[in-house]
Amino acid sequence: MGQPVRDYLLTLCVTAAVTYLLTGPVRKFAIAIGAMPAIRARDVHREPTPRLGGIAMFGGLCAGLIVADHLFNLQGVFELSNEPRALLSGAALIWLIGVLDDKFEIDALIKLGGQMIAAAVMVIQGLTILWLPIPGVGTVALTQWQGTLLTVALVVITINAVNFVDGLDGLAAGMVCIASAAFFLYAYRLWMGYGIEAAAPATLFAAILMGMCLGFLPHNMHPARIFMGDSGSMLIGLVLAAGAISITGQVDPDNMRIFFEGSERGATHAMFPVFIPLLLPLTIIAIPAADLILAIVRRTWNGQSPFAADRGHLHHRLLEIGHSHSRAVLIMYFWSALIAFGTVSYSVHSASMWIVFVIVGASAVGLILLLLPRFTPRTPHWANRFVPPRYRHRAAERESSPSSGEQPVPVASGAQQGAGGAQMGEEAADRAPVAVGVSGVNGATAIGARSRFSDRRSVDSSR
Repeated sequence: MGQPVRDYLLTLCVTAAVTYLLTGPVRKFAIAIGAMPAIRARDVHREPTPRLGGIAMFGGLCAGLIVADHLFNLQGVFELSNEPRALLSGAALIWLIGVLDDKFEIDALIKLGGQMIAAAVMVIQGLTILWLPIPGVGTVALTQWQGTLLTVALVVITINAVNFVDGLDGLAAGMVCIASAAFFLYAYRLWMGYGIEAAAPATLFAAILMGMCLGFLPHNMHPARIFMGDSGSMLIGLVLAAGAISITGQVDPDNMRIFFEGSERGATHAMFPVFIPLLLPLTIIAIPAADLILAIVRRTWNGQSPFAADRGHLHHRLLEIGHSHSRAVLIMYFWSALIAFGTVSYSVHSASMWIVFVIVGASAVGLILLLLPRFTPRTPHWANRFVPPRYRHRAAERESSPSSGEQPVPVASGAQQGAGGAQMGEEAADRAPVAVGVSGVNGATAIGARSRFSDRRSVDSSR
């Protein structure tokens, strides 16, 4: 049992390493070709930042599949199933559409059509939903067109949900990584715990997806040096959906009923907690889906198009009530982990009430964190040198600052009105956009002298 775990960990590490190493050159390439649009009204980053991070993530996906194909315990996934090839085909198509959108800003309807075609390509190669477990009814087999429509709908919804939540540095990659980690635990339990070998492809997809996100996150955490763009968000959304489709498409319900007694209807009732994690990819869109519904209602109520962009999303509201950029991301991480791992825990111990109590208690903690937007933790004096400046004591910062005679630059007007006003000024400066020509803010475009790209940015901004 330990050997498959080592193979999955090796695949994950190789995927993460390749993604991490490719992101730097991809960033330089994105700047060279001008794939870094000007600041928009709804953006929260402070200066133009290169996109096309999905190129590195796709490289990590390919590397992970190649390594897994040469590992003894994972070769059977490629020999007995066509799903890895189906995933690679759909991923390549959606990645290409995303790259074109990152550079040329293609129309939304064209992207939607490309997403549906990518999903159809996977369906043609066998990656499709064949049945659904319904409590009280039993296992319901789907016709070919029903399975195709459901598969395409799941892929398109997941892709757009991940793309929708990609609004803060590190938010989409972190939330998808959390969801894929929970899904990995579920799929691995089906394979090794119940001996269902058909769950192996979904386990592999989850491991590779974790590696893609972990390898990209160091470059994408606030302040981000590169964005994944649509080439990355649509790619990881497709891989996330492919794992759930693989489980429902290949795991035979007759094999599942071996571990449960009674009739088919009773077995489905007993197995319902086990099937709950089939909705794990939807945990990544639980928060974005609510945001999507609220956005449609808000824009329609204001007489705008539902596709009109604005600054009313959940992450924007977290910033507006006083949360810093990093804290807003961590809050979104917290809720995603609570939903994903709470679902997996309930599927394992559905009869234990302590799971419910833990989830309720964690939800209360999350609500408290939401209500304390201006609480900034401070570390002990002896640990100031090991933490970012935002968590250091002000006195220690003044003592450690060089006495060069330079006057500090105020971060915001009126920020000197007491300690509370200073903190609010810092958070306002952390969110407020600055002019394109301001250098040294977060290094997002710092390759050589910034003057090398000033003319090119002015040209790109006019497009």
